[in-house]
Amino acid sequence: MTPTRVVAFGGGHGLSASLRALRHCVPGLDLDITAVVTVGDDGGSSGRLRAERGGLPPGDLRQALVALSGDHPATRRSAALFQHRFAAAAPVPTLGAPAPDSGAGDPLAGHAVGNLLLHGLTELLGDPVAALDHAGAMLGAVGRVLPMSRQPVGIEAQVRGADPARPDEVRTLRGQHQVAVTTGIVESLRLTPAAPAACAEAVTAVRAADWLIFGPGSWYTSVLPHLLVPGLADAIVSSPARRLVTLNLVAEKETSGLSLPDHLDTLRRYLPELKVDMVLADSTAVGDPVAVERAAESLGARLVLAPVAVTDGTPRHDPAALGAALVPVLGADR
Repeated sequence: MTPTRVVAFGGGHGLSASLRALRHCVPGLDLDITAVVTVGDDGGSSGRLRAERGGLPPGDLRQALVALSGDHPATRRSAALFQHRFAAAAPVPTLGAPAPDSGAGDPLAGHAVGNLLLHGLTELLGDPVAALDHAGAMLGAVGRVLPMSRQPVGIEAQVRGADPARPDEVRTLRGQHQVAVTTGIVESLRLTPAAPAACAEAVTAVRAADWLIFGPGSWYTSVLPHLLVPGLADAIVSSPARRLVTLNLVAEKETSGLSLPDHLDTLRRYLPELKVDMVLADSTAVGDPVAVERAAESLGARLVLAPVAVTDGTPRHDPAALGAALVPVLGADR
């Protein structure tokens, strides 16, 4: 039997939740999983490596690899190593000298081992996709991780009220981190360069897919950027695959004031030709489902409600519950 080919788009913790959920589907479904990851991160370890050494920011790519890592004890230890973050080194006292500040000048402090390894593999192999494939083999990954573009991108947004003291002023915020933490209203989004080349392997995966999955995740900085890469957007529109959107549980800083129906409207705003088959939302977080259902129908989609959040009250998707909700959707006859 031919496996069901699934391509999941996103970045960061949202994509990781989606990939872990898909892993939970594997015992019941024969899935061929591909993650297509944003490459706009400019904060933390990824931002430092990007600024100092160039190349793709590795953090979101690393998170996706770990989410797909195998279950063998050795690969689980490797996954833990990828996630290990160097603490600041303890200062070495010098006789007669004042004690240095902890971590001062420590170039490794704050870096995740997997970020450094991905950079090293890219330098060694000369190609980020080859590096990701090799790292995936090291982790026994159940699926493939690809960047949306082989070139890093910048994220810029026109934001109203970025300065709380000037709520009507529109400012340009540059960088994924700045956009992600803004409490203003994002009015428009763009990439720099404006038309980055799509990763050829990602385009091939999209064209051959049975399902394309968008979300959950940071809407402006992890989900929508894929729609702004022309080659990828064309492949998404022309693919024979069915399309599923998984909605977030709560608004984040960057989507403050954006309702769940607004989340769906932004997809159509940035890719008007996009048609969606299913919208999956948590049955509690959705609130009044009527408005969400109407927004889903405007994209050609049917709304599916399911309990997909963790039960401790925190706004996180439960991979097992999300996987259970995805099985009947992905397993439905075409």
